[in-house]
Amino acid sequence: MAAPALVSTKEVPAQTSDGYLALLILLVLLAAGFAMATSTYGRMLPPMIALGVIVLVPILKGFYILQPNQAAVITLFGSYKGTDRANGLRWVWPWLGAKKVSVRANNIISEKIKVNDLRGNPIEMAAQVVWRVTDTAQALFNVDDYRAFVLVQIEAAVRTIGSRYPYDDFEHQEVTLRGNHDQISAELKAELDKRLSVSGITVDECGFTHLAYAQEIAMAMLRRQQAQAVVAARKTLVEGAVGMVEMALDQLQQKNVITLDGDKRAQMVSNLMVVLCSERDTQPIVNASVSGPGV
Repeated sequence: MAAPALVSTKEVPAQTSDGYLALLILLVLLAAGFAMATSTYGRMLPPMIALGVIVLVPILKGFYILQPNQAAVITLFGSYKGTDRANGLRWVWPWLGAKKVSVRANNIISEKIKVNDLRGNPIEMAAQVVWRVTDTAQALFNVDDYRAFVLVQIEAAVRTIGSRYPYDDFEHQEVTLRGNHDQISAELKAELDKRLSVSGITVDECGFTHLAYAQEIAMAMLRRQQAQAVVAARKTLVEGAVGMVEMALDQLQQKNVITLDGDKRAQMVSNLMVVLCSERDTQPIVNASVSGPGV
């Protein structure tokens, strides 16, 4: 037997009254009732006061105050009747319930969690998310606790995005968590919006506050990055040296400075490559041998 589908509740405007007007009408009625009781039915004053208190207490229960970026969800015996977003003093019939919900922006920094990236390397991730309630009915009636729901879905979204891409790619041929921050943040926001849509919550901004290799592989990955950097630097150095040697040989040939046969050309290329690719300064050697009589 299939499980019943979730009944989604959408926000609709509630029928409420201006609290100041309701308070004015209530004061006028109280004043008129008190004057009538004292002038005409003086002996009935105590019972009428008691009756007035009994009637007044439930009516006063219908008053509530809404601050800016607050809303009140109105219910009748568990049935949703609408949402009041007007600010100030408000009033509803006393048999209606009014539950306040904040629609202000909230900022959350998640806990650091360990995730395996696309290549299986364990990494640590934490995200910062700015969210707010946009549909009060969904937030209260579609999920049990929308704040706890947000925390769980943030962790799930971070794990999903973290496992979708590698942490780093030194050759810059792939989309990575470390090198494509804007794209990854946009995907994280899209993932959160999809997961939180059922709860009437919208994500305004999100991004990673912590992104690093896990401690058990941090040193090994650091050595790997250093080795990759050395290889890349060597590759660039050799490419530049080859270009400089080629340019030098071409200019020597064009200006007829020296005529090089195959052996001398190979020797010069070898010497130039040693000079250009060496990590230390080269020391020239001057051939000072002297040949002659008596030597």
